[in-house]
Amino acid sequence: MKLKIEERKKLGQMLLERSYVEPTALERALEQQKSRGGKIGQVLLELGYIKARHLNETLAAQAGISRINLDQCNILPEVLGLIPAELVSKYNVFPLERQNGRLTLAMADPFDSLAIEEIRLVTGLSIRRRYGSPADLEKAIHQYYGSNVSRMLEDLAPAERKTADQVQAEIMDNGEISTAKLHELAREPSLINLVNLVIFEAIDARASDIHIEPFEKAVKIKYRIDGMLIEKSSSPKRLQAAIISRVKIMAGMDIAERFVPQDGHIEFVSGATKIDLRVSTVPTVFGESITMRILDRSAALIELEDLGMNQETLVGYNHCLGKSHGIVLVTGPTGSGKTTTLYASLNKIFDPSLKIITIEDPVEYQLDGIIQMPVNPRRGLTFGRGLRHILRQDPDIIMVGEIRDKETADIAVRAALTGHLVFSTLHTNDAAGAITRLIDMGVEPFLVASSLEGVLAQRLVRKICPACKVPYKPSDSLLESLNNSITILPDDPLYHGKGCEECNGTGMRGRIGIFELLRINEPLRKLIATRPTTEQILENAPEDHVSMRHGGILKILQGVTTPEEVLRATQGIEED
Repeated sequence: MKLKIEERKKLGQMLLERSYVEPTALERALEQQKSRGGKIGQVLLELGYIKARHLNETLAAQAGISRINLDQCNILPEVLGLIPAELVSKYNVFPLERQNGRLTLAMADPFDSLAIEEIRLVTGLSIRRRYGSPADLEKAIHQYYGSNVSRMLEDLAPAERKTADQVQAEIMDNGEISTAKLHELAREPSLINLVNLVIFEAIDARASDIHIEPFEKAVKIKYRIDGMLIEKSSSPKRLQAAIISRVKIMAGMDIAERFVPQDGHIEFVSGATKIDLRVSTVPTVFGESITMRILDRSAALIELEDLGMNQETLVGYNHCLGKSHGIVLVTGPTGSGKTTTLYASLNKIFDPSLKIITIEDPVEYQLDGIIQMPVNPRRGLTFGRGLRHILRQDPDIIMVGEIRDKETADIAVRAALTGHLVFSTLHTNDAAGAITRLIDMGVEPFLVASSLEGVLAQRLVRKICPACKVPYKPSDSLLESLNNSITILPDDPLYHGKGCEECNGTGMRGRIGIFELLRINEPLRKLIATRPTTEQILENAPEDHVSMRHGGILKILQGVTTPEEVLRATQGIEED
């Protein structure tokens, strides 16, 4: 029975109870709502404090719309045939039951009026809404609609049905699959649905990358979620050429060229979300392997205060951002969140009175009021050349996506010494290593000493899933290997995730940064001029310098992450 309006809990309270939003985030959203109006759910969504699926689930519960478990449903073929696969994929819905002129529909967004109206017109039935989780819906759509693709080469009209050998012979031209046949297979509606579903599922699972990997007997599809590769599904080997060709067509690649690497780009729209996919192919012994990097251009920028810095590091880093000139470096391996930190930094110091120009490879997010330039090596626009021209644009602040060579490093140093604040990244293990890397590139030590203001090294650690977080006791040897400037005592409460649907059984959901800030003071400048080792730099670091492992242990004690995660992320890093 539905609750009366006055008996319903407030949406914000329900979101807090489900651990879908942090209390501080809700407070900020409520303040925004007071100043600009609107519904609290939409404000939270626009600020990036909550996922759309969590909002829809909570709104459905608040409205008394029951949740359906699709695994326990027995779906009749005639019900499946009521809605075309295109609409099922487009709106992420699934037909459950037809009864008395009414169609029961599982929906990821039960309040999508366009979906309800279009399906009502197509079926001629009134719609009864049920809430289904996006993951369950994607699984059901794969099973009942996407599985048609798996039989694409077999389920032809009876007159056209052929053996696998006959099909293979037909699509081969001089020992290779003909381009015309590849185009034909890639235009197959069921195949288009399958590729679209793979992308939609990856986006919904918060994946950063999609991997399509060919092997001898199957094509494996994997998603990188929170930095870890998770195998989601496999497709029959016979669909390999069609799947790869479809992706290459979407990315504007040459499908006839299968023996050299290619790069492409896909613009994908999922509801109100605009997604860019950077596509890369490489030839392997079993065919082309494809990797797609997912960039959500509509995602809200993360505030500097929400990256995960402890208070001491945040104060020190803000001090670096307040400089009028000099170089601020962010270091770490690929995928450690460096670009996110730089964007948050620029967003923090943005002022209409300042001219801020970036040069990036590629431009991952558009920043209002900031001029952003993508590198284009094919046309001769490298970081070094682009940075040289940026200096003629009268900038106040410059961001260089990465310092890769001596030319870029020299120009960045010169820019810093002539009154510009320069942000950039380096691939080094720790903060001290950035100083020695610049010197190894050929930059004179006294120039590094004069221009560098601070180095922020970082890693990402996975957060414990709030839905399945429970206390636990790690092994004594693990705790001993972690003990650093902070000691974890035997009776300190520690947590991990036991695994649930929300986190795909991993016990971890989302990521947060751990940081090491090295601010350059006068004693350190004198030392840098003598071409020191990383050990000497660490020994003479300022008092506010703390290691990444120190920051990680703080997050363990706060119940944010696990000892195993911190140890994994900080292995191989020089510690104090």
